[in-house]
Amino acid sequence: MADRISSDHASLPTVRATLARSGALDRPKVEIPADDADRFPAGEVVRVVADETEYRARVESPLTGDGREIRGLYETPEFARNPGEGENLLGEWVESTGVEFGQSVLVDVVEPGFKYGLREPGRRAFYDATESPDDSLADIAEQLDG
Repeated sequence: MADRISSDHASLPTVRATLARSGALDRPKVEIPADDADRFPAGEVVRVVADETEYRARVESPLTGDGREIRGLYETPEFARNPGEGENLLGEWVESTGVEFGQSVLVDVVEPGFKYGLREPGRRAFYDATESPDDSLADIAEQLDG
């Protein structure tokens, strides 16, 4: 069984982000403040766990400002890279919560640059501990080098 970590564990940093409207259709997006932008790699596809389901999301730089944005949750990395090809499930997650536009959402930094958790304030979540591909490759290289 994989190790699990709680969202309130001392080793797990949490970023307070904002649920905002995006575009003419008022699609939801998660706005990450500039002070925490370095925890989120712009242009990269990452794993995001929401309500115990693991999705893929692309971290984007906003058109204005220095923060980061997550504009969608998708079932595969390919859909996250090409949003028009897959269903954006962020709206479904928002509907299942009590969070409204302009309110805070919490983003747990499970594995920086690789895996995050998205949750409502006041809710506790559990995440499976995973190794990022970089860690796994580093471990293999270390074993080969002796």
